[in-house]
Amino acid sequence: MSRTVVSLVPSHPFHGLVQIAGVHDLQEAAMLAEAGADAIGFPLRLPVNAEDCTEAEAAHMALAIAPQATPVCICYLDRAEEIRQFCAALNMRHVQLHGDIDTEELKRLKKAAPELFVIKSLVIRCDTDTTAELEDRMNRMSEYVDAFITDTHNPDTGADGATGMVHDWSISRRLVERSSRPVILAGGLTPDNVAEAIHMVRPAGVDAHTGLEDADGRKDRNLSLRFIRNAKQALANFSAITP
Repeated sequence: MSRTVVSLVPSHPFHGLVQIAGVHDLQEAAMLAEAGADAIGFPLRLPVNAEDCTEAEAAHMALAIAPQATPVCICYLDRAEEIRQFCAALNMRHVQLHGDIDTEELKRLKKAAPELFVIKSLVIRCDTDTTAELEDRMNRMSEYVDAFITDTHNPDTGADGATGMVHDWSISRRLVERSSRPVILAGGLTPDNVAEAIHMVRPAGVDAHTGLEDADGRKDRNLSLRFIRNAKQALANFSAITP
């Protein structure tokens, strides 16, 4: 069955994106693309969690799954030139930055690589961050990124994503309402809670990682299919009632 893949083009808004992050091999990536994922995230050079695949394997998969699904480099790099070179080496034109990158580096990255679609994380740390601080960060960075993604911090491991933990969705909802850029919702999403999350937050898209994994840490096909179906339906319903 044919489907329309949500396009991620620099400086263009989007709606209805379903991204799934964390794959081990081409078989897994192909399954997710065929299941209907718009984007597949490859977490690499991580400060906390171990990578699911090597950089060479990620580069190979990026070529293989496009254009059926968009490959996205997920990393914690914080220097513009290093990010540009890394994405070029991976054959990826979409990058999701989870590191504590300075706004000036984002500005340099946009100037050096305007073809890159840049997603910046807004990590919700219930112990320290306030909504006002996240809004300020978002406003300072909006000019130099194409989208934001809200995710959850795990204070026990220090991870800023792939935690399996749900954060306060009212914070993400407020960021969606205040953002001039599309906002993707991540953090503990599963096939069972994604529709409720979309109804609450009204994001431009959603991202899932650990909530779709089996006991071996690989993406479960049935969970992935259910997640994509439920997310797409909820995002479509939201779009239909939005003025």
